[in-house]
Amino acid sequence: MLTLDKVYHAGYVLKNVIRKTDVIKSQRINPDVDVYLKTENLQITGSFKVRGSYYKISQLTEEEKSHGVVACSAGNHAQGVALAATKSGIKSVICLPDGAPISKVEATKRYGAEVCLVEGVYDDAYNKALSLRDEKGYTFIHPFNDESVIAGQGTIGLELFDQIPDLDAVVVPIGGGGLIAGVAFTMKNLNPNIKVYGVQAAGAPSMYNSVKDGVIERLDSVATIADGIAVKEPGDVTYQLCKEYVDDIVTVSDDEISAAILALIEQHKLIAEGAGAVAVAAVMFDKIPVKGKKVACLVSGGNIDVTILSRVIKRGLIMSGRSCQLLIELVDKPGQLMNVSRIIAELGGNVTSVHHERANEGSDVNGCYLRINLETRNYEHMEEIRQALTDFGFKIL
Repeated sequence: MLTLDKVYHAGYVLKNVIRKTDVIKSQRINPDVDVYLKTENLQITGSFKVRGSYYKISQLTEEEKSHGVVACSAGNHAQGVALAATKSGIKSVICLPDGAPISKVEATKRYGAEVCLVEGVYDDAYNKALSLRDEKGYTFIHPFNDESVIAGQGTIGLELFDQIPDLDAVVVPIGGGGLIAGVAFTMKNLNPNIKVYGVQAAGAPSMYNSVKDGVIERLDSVATIADGIAVKEPGDVTYQLCKEYVDDIVTVSDDEISAAILALIEQHKLIAEGAGAVAVAAVMFDKIPVKGKKVACLVSGGNIDVTILSRVIKRGLIMSGRSCQLLIELVDKPGQLMNVSRIIAELGGNVTSVHHERANEGSDVNGCYLRINLETRNYEHMEEIRQALTDFGFKIL
């Protein structure tokens, strides 16, 4: 049984192992909300996962420890288990899908685990981990559906109460549900009036659908940049705890997640992965009713693959009105490009690229098109430039 005593015990066990991550006040995430960021992206291994995996491994019997542990993960859980097992002097085998990013495979090895690459996807890695458990006698460390793992994640709730005693609400990412189950159970038991909101990626709404429909549901597929919470089916333990202790669950789009990642980089110099930014995205885009409230957003991890970071930033710039592309129909005569440039410059826009092309068959023989990429301040600035060009007589397509 999950109890508050178990969460406190986890806090005691983890005291000298993990980092008590800082809480940072944010002035600009949402001007109408008193926002605080719980920076689990700065945790050892770069995510909260080490809390649950270390506590789970600490509770194994000497017999279980002698056989070693096995886990499956494409990312943060793998690194948490590897570090926890190595610190405890236990052998660990991590099954990863062969398509996992090289950076995450190498990080898992660095923490001391033996990596077993499995052909296919996460489900194939999961099945391989279970077969190794049965064949070799390893203990399987589940990423979320385990009460000791959940108790370890619940220690974040204890820290938040210590850091912000008068908190009104906490916003938590949801994948399989281990993090929110632990945090919600802990905080609701300490203060039944606190609100706990969960956030899922719109491309992987497994817990959202399950709680809404009153039965655990499995998604056919998941598609989101928040790979850390791209879980097809929640656990039965986490599902019950979410039903009982979570006030509401919302979803955010990949564009909203990208904008949140960008805001954290620019405003707070914090790197968050997609899964780590969903709580911030929910508050940024008013997905939850917390206006005027004191709210903590859990930035659950920072292990973003640098190869996709530039793409995420680009999407974030577009989503926040900082970058746009205009296609303008011109008459091919001297001075047209100069007038377009002058109007944009006078309004403070910055042209980053220009592509000039002749009109296609069927259009005016003197026609041509100008494709311009711009840096702008926000949507209002973008619209101001668009309107000025239209008022001058240019046709924007």
